[in-house]
Amino acid sequence: MGWIIAIIVGGVAGWLASLVMNRDASMGIFWNIVVGIIGSILGNVIANAAFGLGGSIQEFSLTGLIIAIVGAIVLLGIVNLVQRGRVR
Repeated sequence: MGWIIAIIVGGVAGWLASLVMNRDASMGIFWNIVVGIIGSILGNVIANAAFGLGGSIQEFSLTGLIIAIVGAIVLLGIVNLVQRGRVR
């Protein structure tokens, strides 16, 4: 059951991050899920290192969703830097 929740939360986080970063038109549902899951991992690393916080993507919580969205936004910002040389 944890993997299903991870896919759903990852998809929502990736979709919201792609809307914030204006990349929604270039990404499909698969990439939204991938960005959301990788962003959640990245967000948890950042939250644990900086604030001592952390959320699990395998069980739903609002804190975990927010951390996943922030991590996905950071990930898309890094991708924008690599692809275009600037952050949108």
